[in-house]
Amino acid sequence: MPTRSSIPATPRIISPSPTPSERDALDSYTGPMTRAARRRLATPLPVSEEGNEEDSVPGPRKARTRSRSPVETRPTAGRRTSKKRTTKTPDAKTTSTDSTTAAPNGDMAVSAKQEKEVSNGHLLPPRPAGYTGWGWTDISRSPSPLGLIPIHRHWKAFIHKHEVPRKALHVSIGFFVVWLYLSGTQTLSVCPYLMGALIPIAAVDVLRHHNASFNRLYVKVLGALMRESEFTGYNGVIFYLLGAWIVLGFFPKDVGVVGTLMLSWCDTAASTFGRLYGRYTPRIRSGKSLAGSLAAFLVGVGTSAFFWGWLVPTKGPMPGDELFMFTGTLRLPQLLSEAVGLTPAQATISGGLALGIMSIWSGFVAAASEVANVCGLDDNLTIPVLSGLGIWGFLKIFG
Repeated sequence: MPTRSSIPATPRIISPSPTPSERDALDSYTGPMTRAARRRLATPLPVSEEGNEEDSVPGPRKARTRSRSPVETRPTAGRRTSKKRTTKTPDAKTTSTDSTTAAPNGDMAVSAKQEKEVSNGHLLPPRPAGYTGWGWTDISRSPSPLGLIPIHRHWKAFIHKHEVPRKALHVSIGFFVVWLYLSGTQTLSVCPYLMGALIPIAAVDVLRHHNASFNRLYVKVLGALMRESEFTGYNGVIFYLLGAWIVLGFFPKDVGVVGTLMLSWCDTAASTFGRLYGRYTPRIRSGKSLAGSLAAFLVGVGTSAFFWGWLVPTKGPMPGDELFMFTGTLRLPQLLSEAVGLTPAQATISGGLALGIMSIWSGFVAAASEVANVCGLDDNLTIPVLSGLGIWGFLKIFG
């Protein structure tokens, strides 16, 4: 009969005295730690929004550990956030948030300084560390976050999203141009008034960028007509007046009037339909969609047909109409017509066919000028100038 042997007792082992390296490891021992807590300890603090000395050190830039956008966070399970502590300094208002995060097992708590924002009353992003002054980006129309202009926060859909007051002013200029034409006003006589308005408006715009209190007052009064990107950039009215002054002063009367109408109506249509339906159509470039370009094209076709096909024949002729480039006929250049063996009568078209071709070309030019990006210039300047150049060049060859 087999006998059950007893299990021998565990022998007692006496470890030698710890070495200095082992003693240091024992001193730094903090107990069990979850992997999430260890990652939080290893994560560096968020980079400050203000420029620091590290920005000037050459070499590859480190990736940001957190988003700098003012996103509102929600408390999650197993995490407890202390209330905000606000301290005021003579220079700016500083709001800092200390969050205490506890692991689910309650083994330890990790305290980290989450975020530090320096606010000037708006969500204005700071200038880059290498900013040296004016540049092409200052007149760029790239979108900016909501909050730079106070009235945009209260009327997000009416002013910020759909820009109803700004578009109403934009469209009204076109009707004002039609009224000036019907009153017999010459384009060259309008240019002094445009320059008389451009100089003080531009001077005030430069002044507000050098005086913060005046800029706040300016934005408070005219914020409903501004884009958020114009808070730190230049007002689009400056480029609107400059574009109208160039196209009315340096092009024939009919080209100048149509170029101004393109600016007033085609740009508004492109912006409106691009914001409404641009998400459903392909993007042509940053900030420009096929929906907006198609709207600019259709409105450009309708504008040309309205001016040359209805307004001029029914309400004209007005003083200066004898200098029009488009008089209802289009013809091939003489060299081209002789090369293909066409007589002058065969190389000439008139009536509705000529008006249709002229209208389609004008719509194409309007859409192309609205999409074009010329050194980041405001499209209030590029649309009338490029439209005028395109129509003038076409009529110079086929007119």
